[in-house]
Amino acid sequence: MSVPLSILDLVSISEGSTASDAIAASMETAGLAERLGYHRIWFAEHHNTPNLAASATSLLISQAASVTERIRLGSGGVMLPNHAPLMVAEQYGTLANMHGDRIDLGLGRAPGTDGMTAQALGRSSAEPQAFAQHIFDMQGWFGETGTAHSSPIQSAVSLGTRVPVWVLGSTVNGASIAGQLGLPFSLASHFAPDQIDDAVQVYRDSFTTEAPTAQIDKPYVMAGINVMVAEDDDEARRQFTTVEQMFLDIRSGQRRKLQPPVDPQSLAGQTGGASGMLSVSAVGAPDTVTAQMQEFVDRTDADELITVTYAYDPAVRNRSLELLAGAWFDG
Repeated sequence: MSVPLSILDLVSISEGSTASDAIAASMETAGLAERLGYHRIWFAEHHNTPNLAASATSLLISQAASVTERIRLGSGGVMLPNHAPLMVAEQYGTLANMHGDRIDLGLGRAPGTDGMTAQALGRSSAEPQAFAQHIFDMQGWFGETGTAHSSPIQSAVSLGTRVPVWVLGSTVNGASIAGQLGLPFSLASHFAPDQIDDAVQVYRDSFTTEAPTAQIDKPYVMAGINVMVAEDDDEARRQFTTVEQMFLDIRSGQRRKLQPPVDPQSLAGQTGGASGMLSVSAVGAPDTVTAQMQEFVDRTDADELITVTYAYDPAVRNRSLELLAGAWFDG
């Protein structure tokens, strides 16, 4: 098919399982993804969520790097307001020194949690100008002098690592920031589909190579899409009810781990707004899914897709990745 495929992993915890189980399953998936030919794996940052073990992204990246050799690994993303920018530069510089030139740093302005938890985590401003300045400083810490652009503070561990920086976003605001900074843009279309077309257009229209933060010479969009592939459409649809239940829980405030799949008919009439949030999804047998994904590529002109696959049973997720790889890479 036409574009590279990557994976966004939120390290989901299924009912009856522990965070330790989820992390172990995630690392097994990382090794499989590399063997199958996926381009990169990113780990998201979330807090105060009982069904996700993706909180300490740098630690997950390091562990995944230790069980792989070539696949790119990164954050999708580090929610920068939760962190001191210098500490992020030091962490990702350390990762680059340990694991070489395959580490990405995706940055977002959202807290990735509720307001109370965000307050407990808060370390830096989410305002656009502050966000841009933090990125500029981090690029200095990753650069040849290892020094922030706004101060003489030096980071020896990140010096010269030149870790690529991405901007994450789900709206035209995030897209505009990415474009004005001259950085690649990762679009969270897998859960925020409302502004997809406008966001992509704004990003491309605002993109400049003149910004001091610019790292690429032309726009680059990686778009998120929910994916579940099974042997046939009906089984894929059944497995996808795990995701639908998760989004229903988010809307209702119910705090549960990932639930087993159910008969899709049992959710009929319940999904409401949750189904809208999941409208960018490809669900079915391999040919069904690849056709849906190609339609999304054609719509967005995305340079890369990053797939999100939740499954109650990690073996189902891995089988989905296998079926997708066979159809997409060999199709």
